Amino acid sequence: MNTKITDIFFDLDHTLWDFDKNSQMAFDRIFKSQYHEIDIHDFISHYIPINQECWRLYQNDKITHQELRYNRLRFCFDALNYAISDENINQIANDYIEFLTDNNYLFDGAIEVLEYLKPKYNLHIITNGFAAVQEKKLKNASLGNYFTTITNSESAGVKKPNSIIFDYAVNLARTTKENSVMIGDDLDADVNGALNAGLDAIFFNDKKIEITQDFKQINHLLELKKYL
Repeated sequence: MNTKITDIFFDLDHTLWDFDKNSQMAFDRIFKSQYHEIDIHDFISHYIPINQECWRLYQNDKITHQELRYNRLRFCFDALNYAISDENINQIANDYIEFLTDNNYLFDGAIEVLEYLKPKYNLHIITNGFAAVQEKKLKNASLGNYFTTITNSESAGVKKPNSIIFDYAVNLARTTKENSVMIGDDLDADVNGALNAGLDAIFFNDKKIEITQDFKQINHLLELKKYL
């Protein structure tokens, strides 16, 4: 790792904030109140890969924000052969966003590693998530005070892996790419996006997927101490 690193950029969802766990709790709340017949575990088994694919399309400007919110639910209900109206899907989508930030489980070691890094580096967030939702996550999970700047795709005008969002974040942080490293769970958006933009990168590979590229990687957040 570059010993001149002064600024660390984190992804938020799936890196610090446990999106899958918090997401399941939000859906569980919705289904228990209105859709008792839906098995939450069956739904989530479809939702996780469908949501990931919808986000991939959204990141690459293949679908809109509204299509993302609708499609990830419609495709799940179709996979379950569960008949539901578009009106109800849109209501679930709204309730889901409202309830999502009420749950704030973080990945194991998140606070400990931020406490370790904060005195040594300037910490920042780069996220493709929507500004209002991400701000609530940071506030409700008591993460906001760790970060000097927050860059989201709405303010930057583009999404990771587009190099423009990394340029925007580096400028906002008043640092240089040579002194910066990006940490995230998405090989395309976070790791390749950062490397292609001229930043160093560390892959948060908590699912321990096999990769062919020779990236710096960690399986647990506390392993960052090896590099930083």
